Amino acid sequence: MGLELKPEEQEMLEGKHGKAARKAMEIITTLGEIYGAKRLIPVSSVQIAGVSYDNLGEAGLEYLSEMAEDGQTRVLTTLNPAGMDMLEWKKHGIREDFAKNQQRVVDAFEKMGVVTTCTCTPYLIGNLPHYGEHIAWAESSAVCFANSVIGAFTNREGGPSALAAALTGVTAEYGLHLEENRIAQVKYEIHADLKNTDDFGLLGQVIGKRTGKTIPYIVGIKNATTEHLKSFSASIATYGGVAIFHMEGVTPNRTTIPDVVEVVTDDDLRTARTELDDEEAEIDFISVGCPHASIKEIAEIASILDGKTVAEGKTVWITTAKPTKDLAMKMGYYDKIERAGAFLVADACCAVAPLKGRFTGLMTDSAKACFYARGKNKFKTEIRTVEECIREAIS
Repeated sequence: MGLELKPEEQEMLEGKHGKAARKAMEIITTLGEIYGAKRLIPVSSVQIAGVSYDNLGEAGLEYLSEMAEDGQTRVLTTLNPAGMDMLEWKKHGIREDFAKNQQRVVDAFEKMGVVTTCTCTPYLIGNLPHYGEHIAWAESSAVCFANSVIGAFTNREGGPSALAAALTGVTAEYGLHLEENRIAQVKYEIHADLKNTDDFGLLGQVIGKRTGKTIPYIVGIKNATTEHLKSFSASIATYGGVAIFHMEGVTPNRTTIPDVVEVVTDDDLRTARTELDDEEAEIDFISVGCPHASIKEIAEIASILDGKTVAEGKTVWITTAKPTKDLAMKMGYYDKIERAGAFLVADACCAVAPLKGRFTGLMTDSAKACFYARGKNKFKTEIRTVEECIREAIS
């Protein structure tokens, strides 16, 4: 039995709701047929990746412009980070031609009714689904956080399939939308001292590399903040492609406990740290906020930078969502950060901004940022706590 469509879904496929809705429905039904879905299900929110002009290029922009001719979102939809701060790009050293093209991308999304908040942490700025809700999110760390920490249901969408869900309000029911595909397959006992976001990033790197896409059940973590889980989700998704994990006493999903047991020790974390620390790294770029920094993290950074000055030859980016930056301005954190010579950058991040050739060495608290800095920008890297990163900047 193939994919069954409701009358309105069939109408969209036939083009009765416009060209963009037809194209969107073609994408969704094709995916449904490939993965053996029996039906489409409504989604309550969407997060779209593929926003930076650095990644999209003219071909991607052309596709977006075409969809924007008559496409309109049917559910709350936000964007992944763009390649620059949409307002303060000039002072961050972004070229004018890039800025113009990036603005064209965001304008196309806005025309479709997308909320043009560009962030990898939509759950911190109002795109927050509840437990058991079906959504269509694209960015790997946000997908992992939504499935695991919130207990929402989403596959890792591509940019076009996430946009398709936004324009139709539905997605195909397969993969992680089905309970039977969310069951843990391997148990991890953590015998390691985890204190900061960098430690949780390293843990994600260790488990991600070992487990691949296998779903882990993690025991032995006594305490984990939103910031810790944000870092862990980003890292385990980057190094293992994991889209859901279970953490005993921390995450809400129910699962059977696997018989296969792996152990992670302090030695494993030390090895992971050694892998991300390039001995000859000359640090000229310090970036915190991958995934985007919370207001709590920004407050702590502002407090360390207050009255200090960033050392010559060093550039500091604290990346966050625009609503969080607005709040930081209201609270006086922005002034403390910028007066010190650091930048509070909204809408963008160090992984998708056009930074190749601008710096040689990155220090960050993010294992994910290290991965992209090396692979995409050919930077040397060092991973440290947020506090150590900021102290490096002012030393």
